Order: sequence, then C-alpha cells, then structure tokens
Amino acid sequence: MGRIVTQVKLANFTDPDKTLMLSALVDTGAAYITLPNSWRESLGEIEQLAEIEVEMADQSARTGTVCGPVRVRIGEFRPIMAEVLFIDMEPDQDGEYEPLLGYISLEQAGAAVDMLGHRLVHVKRVDLK
Repeated sequence: MGRIVTQVKLANFTDPDKTLMLSALVDTGAAYITLPNSWRESLGEIEQLAEIEVEMADQSARTGTVCGPVRVRIGEFRPIMAEVLFIDMEPDQDGEYEPLLGYISLEQAGAAVDMLGHRLVHVKRVDLK
C-alpha cells in the first residue's frame, strides 16, 4: 500500500491574505482536513463551529475543534469551501507534522484516489445514486 501526499492551499474565507500552504497525506479513512492546533492562528480568525470527539487510528479518543469555512485548493483540482478539524498533534522526529486530507474535501473537489498510480485523479462524473 502506498502513500499519497498532495499540496493543499488553505485560505481564510473572510481574509484571503491569511493562507497556509502544506503537504497533506491523503487519508480516505479520515473525514476532515485535519491540522495541528498550533497552525490554527496562521489562518487568522475563523469561526469555531463545534468541538467533536474523534477516534484516532490507534482507537484512542481525542477532542478536536471544527472551524470554517476555509477556501481549499487541493493540487490542481477546483477550489472548494470546507471545514477544518484542528487537534493536538505531536510532530515527528524531524519536528514536522503530518496533516491529513480526508474524504469529504476530496469528494467536494472532484478528486479520487488512483491506488495503482498512487495519485489523485479527476472524477469524470459525480455519483448521485
């Protein structure tokens, strides 16, 4: 199984000068764009929508904060408005965080995972069934 990492640009909806460029791990098991709490201020004032309980890959539970809307550009896919989940994250050995790009934003942007090519591809048709 391979890893897919893609470039993501986030911008504050009401203050487009507040932006964040990052590389995110595509995680179809995650719902939201998930970022460390320490990056929240870089997007300026964004509305806190809810505090939610999240289950991590190791089955531990944490509390996260859903904020938005933010303008999101995933690679060369169409821009979308989305919510972001901020949680406490620990950096890796190099002091880097691993933000996640979840399935909700992928579907909104018309992006699908090509497992053979380990990349994101454009969806030709939206499924309304």
